[in-house]
Amino acid sequence: MNVEVIVSALRRVREVKPLVVNVTNYVVMNNTANALLAVGASPIMAHSKQEMAEMMYFAGALVINIGTLDSVWTPRMLHAVEQANANNKTVVLDPVGCGASAIRTETSRQIATLAESLIIRGNASEIIALAGDQGQSKGVDAMDSSEAALGAAEYLVRTYSCAVVVSGKTDYIVTAKGYSQLKNGHAMMPYVTGMGCTLSALTGAFAAVGEKTGLAATAVLGVAGEIAAEQSAGPGSLQVNILDTLYNLDVEMLTQRLIMID
Repeated sequence: MNVEVIVSALRRVREVKPLVVNVTNYVVMNNTANALLAVGASPIMAHSKQEMAEMMYFAGALVINIGTLDSVWTPRMLHAVEQANANNKTVVLDPVGCGASAIRTETSRQIATLAESLIIRGNASEIIALAGDQGQSKGVDAMDSSEAALGAAEYLVRTYSCAVVVSGKTDYIVTAKGYSQLKNGHAMMPYVTGMGCTLSALTGAFAAVGEKTGLAATAVLGVAGEIAAEQSAGPGSLQVNILDTLYNLDVEMLTQRLIMID
């Protein structure tokens, strides 16, 4: 059943080409925009308060990524979430580096509290820190296993009435109904800047067409990364090959490669 959900969501993204508004960090803007285009969605990097009401009126979803957080960005992010709420649009929160500093943790919790329709996508350490437990955070890198974050993810699901994607060697999709495990991807992927951020952006694209758990986006990027790695000499070529694979990914490739445990 979940495979059908994933396949149907991918088809829908390519048919609808939803606009995804990204309030994201400087490091990954180009990467995430290209990934959204490759999968079939339409990205826009919008940070101005003056246009956010208009943007969220016709956009499909909002992605908030706190990677390059400062005192200017925080009010913009909160305003964007308010506009998403006003237009009944889902917010995808990527709490980059949550737990590494007080401001990152506090801002992540503010956004999660404010959002009325929410998906949280983070690595294990970020999820643990956001839930209030002490994760082994080292900057924006995870030092906890994704399995170790399951309890924290379940807490976030209950607290914020949201879905949570915990990224790692095994990806966990956690909802009020339980969790699924996805075991695709490749060990080279963490050596490319913004892979998690790319997943968050793709999660926004799928949320825009009604897949609001993060399952489809995680499956698609995991399979694409696995296929791309087979053709890559290193992280540089992997980054390019992932875009090509997202663009060319078809139902047969997806269903043959997908490793999922419900």
